[in-house]
Amino acid sequence: MDTQDTTELARNLKNRHVQLIAIGGTIGTGLFLGSGQSIRLAGPSIILAYILTGMVCFLLMRALGELLLSNLGYHSFVEAVREYLGDTAGFITGWTYWICWVTIAMAEMTAIGIYVQLWLPGVPQWVPGLVFLIILLGVNLITVGAFGEVEFWFSLIKIVAIIGLIVAGIVMLIVSYKTPSGHVTVANLVTHGGFFPTGMKGFLLSFQMVIFSFIGIEMVGMTAAETQDPKTVLPKAINDIPIRIIIFYVGALFIIMCIYPWNQLQASQSPFVMVFKDIGITAAASVINFVVITAAASACNSSLYTTGRMLAELTASSKNQKVRRISKLSKHHVPANALYVSCVIIAISVALNYLIPSQVFTLVSTVATTCFIFIWGIIILTHLKFKKTEKGKKSEFKTPFAPVSDYFILVFLAAVAVILCFKHETLVALILSVVWFCVLYFVKKHNDKKIA
Repeated sequence: MDTQDTTELARNLKNRHVQLIAIGGTIGTGLFLGSGQSIRLAGPSIILAYILTGMVCFLLMRALGELLLSNLGYHSFVEAVREYLGDTAGFITGWTYWICWVTIAMAEMTAIGIYVQLWLPGVPQWVPGLVFLIILLGVNLITVGAFGEVEFWFSLIKIVAIIGLIVAGIVMLIVSYKTPSGHVTVANLVTHGGFFPTGMKGFLLSFQMVIFSFIGIEMVGMTAAETQDPKTVLPKAINDIPIRIIIFYVGALFIIMCIYPWNQLQASQSPFVMVFKDIGITAAASVINFVVITAAASACNSSLYTTGRMLAELTASSKNQKVRRISKLSKHHVPANALYVSCVIIAISVALNYLIPSQVFTLVSTVATTCFIFIWGIIILTHLKFKKTEKGKKSEFKTPFAPVSDYFILVFLAAVAVILCFKHETLVALILSVVWFCVLYFVKKHNDKKIA
């Protein structure tokens, strides 16, 4: 008989779960498929864009880690936002973070539908995504340990694929392997127009896809309330982020562009497929298709986990009893009702994939990207306020170079927001995001007046 209080989340996530969830949060379809598009935009300078964004993400995660470890009673960083920036900021941040992960789940369901069509071209695009959503909902309803176990293996598949690419590339470099496009050499990074072949414009425009690649890196912070020994596990997961970024992102892109001149890569094709084909793996397209489906399923799995916890937290304090019932935990210590509600909203993508199949992925992924810039900015503003308190001054897990690092991140995010204005798709998403924030602000103020 389970003696643990069912009104509390269970600390059933082990160290290996959290470590792989942290890695999985930094590896997604943005790398496996989006890297072709970003390489075409920026050329070899994309490596610098990933290093710079990776550095920002590491400092962001240190700030987030410092906040969460200052109070192990936090269920998520939104409670820290509420404490240091006020109820309105917490309300807007919480619902924005929830909708961010809903849109990511929609994007990944769409991606799964597109990838499965490589093997089953006659299947409608909306069917595979719906099947995966139902399966992953079942997994998340079991226990948080089941979620952690599935995410562990999903992440492991992605890691093996990337390490396989890097090892194969190193061997090809050593033997000066000749591909149809020429010899594998480091010189490919600079002999086709230099390191910045598309100029500063291409380099700057690439940041939208680079940011999209890193979306979800802060998700490990959502595991704080369900992690065994969070004081030991979370700092290790966060401190290992720079190594992961160097190996998995920078390493993979470096190898890809040593094998292929950047201008011979197709924006619409995965560079991973091209590399494995040249090694002689005839089933390269199917192998990478399997890995990319895994990456999309992993993101969808994380989305369900995060939307369920966030919706439960947002509805727990509601004055309406029916709304508050959403936050109730099941006998397995998971927010089952919140998972069901989130799943129904995510399933709207089924209708979108039926009505506008060619536009869904771009629409929802760009909205998610712009909203995440806001979320990351709020985390940093919260950290700045926290550092001015006595608790912040006595913190043990200090963020390097704070508060200078915080201002650096805010300037970086503001610059990316400006860059988003120069592309039609991202500008539309930016405007929609601002409208969303305004709606939430007025809803919050209206509710406050009713309570008063």
